[in-house]
Amino acid sequence: MKLYLVQHGKAKPKEEDPERSLSNEGKSEVEAVGKFLKKIGIEVTKIFHSGKFRALQTAEILAKHIGVEIEEADGLEPLAEIDVWVERIRDIREDIILVGHLPHLSKLANYLIAGNQELDAISFRFGGVVCLEREESEGEWRILWIVRPEIVR
Repeated sequence: MKLYLVQHGKAKPKEEDPERSLSNEGKSEVEAVGKFLKKIGIEVTKIFHSGKFRALQTAEILAKHIGVEIEEADGLEPLAEIDVWVERIRDIREDIILVGHLPHLSKLANYLIAGNQELDAISFRFGGVVCLEREESEGEWRILWIVRPEIVR
């Protein structure tokens, strides 16, 4: 199983936009990442997002490029406990994308890789993707690759 962790694209400041929609730069960067994901041929069954507007917009842009459904899911909010998704992904065999926020995504990734959610081993970036892969026979996770928007623009 591959698990793609995506931090939402760069959003407008709350003072400018209380809903925190994606900025033009954020949209452009997520578009570039979406095109990259299509180019490398990732196949996922679904994109889950936190429901916050910036995460929804990010999920919609990615879905447009890779042709997959999106779904709002609980437990992806910035301060959500990671236990919900640690449990859910134990039973998932298909490749999926989670579009969420920091510090949640960082804690989830660190826990899956090292068993310690308090590590700060992965540098997430707005609109970036961290691809983790689970070795089915051992149930262990490893980092397969990381892409940042500035690399694929």
